[in-house]
Amino acid sequence: MFRAMYDWVLRMAHHRHALPALAGVSFAESSFFPIPPDAMLIPMVLARRDHAYRIALVCTIASVCGAVLGYYIGYALMEGVGQWLIDLYHMQDKVAQFKTSYNEYGAWIILLKGLTPIPFKLVTIASGIANFPFWQFILLAAITRGARFFIVAALLKRYGEPVQAFIEERLNYFAWGFLILLIGGFVAVAYL
Repeated sequence: MFRAMYDWVLRMAHHRHALPALAGVSFAESSFFPIPPDAMLIPMVLARRDHAYRIALVCTIASVCGAVLGYYIGYALMEGVGQWLIDLYHMQDKVAQFKTSYNEYGAWIILLKGLTPIPFKLVTIASGIANFPFWQFILLAAITRGARFFIVAALLKRYGEPVQAFIEERLNYFAWGFLILLIGGFVAVAYL
């Protein structure tokens, strides 16, 4: 089931629209799309290890641009619908407590969650809701997303051939593991 998709992504890595497609997925994942860009990033770097850092740079820039949209979504929702719901349920104290906590620990949340498989859009939207300082948010998003994508690219550039062989021999395990991590990320956010 996963082999055809994996082979397609490897073939598409050489296509002239591969980088724009990766940028689109990376942008969308930071604001509204549930699939992390790693699903494209890893096969693309494996197929084009000579362009590993360029691929990581495109992924990082698009992710940070998408984070701006995610931040705005959180900010706009809070100012519109969110404020109405807060007033309706008399939750002003809880929201003030959330904003205080987020402003105190938000930098660590952004840095740590940006490195994990937990969907980054949850962090970007929460940052907007908490009205986390925008320029600090952008800087932290660039650091954490850049670290994540450049570390993956560097490791695959250096150890790509044996890693690719290892992944291809166990493709179904990796694909199912990736799906479990993705679903686990949503479950963790919902219940923890």
